[in-house]
Amino acid sequence: MTQIDLTFLKLGGSLITVKAAPRVPRTDVLERIAAEIAETLSAVPAPGLLIGHGSGSFGHVPAAAHGTRGGVSDPAGWGGFVEVWRAAGDLNHMVVRALQDAGIQAIGFPPSAVVTAEAGEIATWDTLPIRAALAAGLIPVVYGDVAFDRVIGGTILSTEKLFAHLVPVLNPVRILIAGIEAGVWVDYPQRSDLIPVIDPGLAKDRWAGIRGAEDPDVTGGMRAKVASMLNLVAENPQ
Repeated sequence: MTQIDLTFLKLGGSLITVKAAPRVPRTDVLERIAAEIAETLSAVPAPGLLIGHGSGSFGHVPAAAHGTRGGVSDPAGWGGFVEVWRAAGDLNHMVVRALQDAGIQAIGFPPSAVVTAEAGEIATWDTLPIRAALAAGLIPVVYGDVAFDRVIGGTILSTEKLFAHLVPVLNPVRILIAGIEAGVWVDYPQRSDLIPVIDPGLAKDRWAGIRGAEDPDVTGGMRAKVASMLNLVAENPQ
């Protein structure tokens, strides 16, 4: 039931929120992005699009405070799990509403309701509803969220992990990652050395310069995101 020329688009948490300030959305940016997506979709016959977004300062701040990604095993931890779930869901509602207000038929798919994990990795995910949404011409929206984990109780699944699981199922032709920066810097935060092309042959000295994250990011920041995308391309060369 998948569409031809399906695109995955990730809206980074640093793009749609102020990551240095808890629960502060960049409302103007969300509205602008939604308008740009709507304009693009209107110009493309039968477009196929799946959107994912990070949790930014909504999910990462409580996740860091409670250590949710590393596992959940006691009442305090489960309280943190619920706090992260609520924060991530609140941001998703804002993203979906901005898309809908721009005329896009977007529908949210909370991973916490349908995805289970095992030792921090996705174990099960019934993707039939997402495939049905795409077949109906709707725009599914997934996001970094908590998940129940068979081994460590609970964890957090990043948007990159969600995309990695969905790629062999939905076979997108492209994956676009939108962030607040112009690209990946070797010397962040100085921002004088931008990597023009990132591939598996990236020189070790260039790779060594890619940092994690300046603000709270429990999923590893830019370095982890680049590594996950390189692995995804290597595993799915088509």
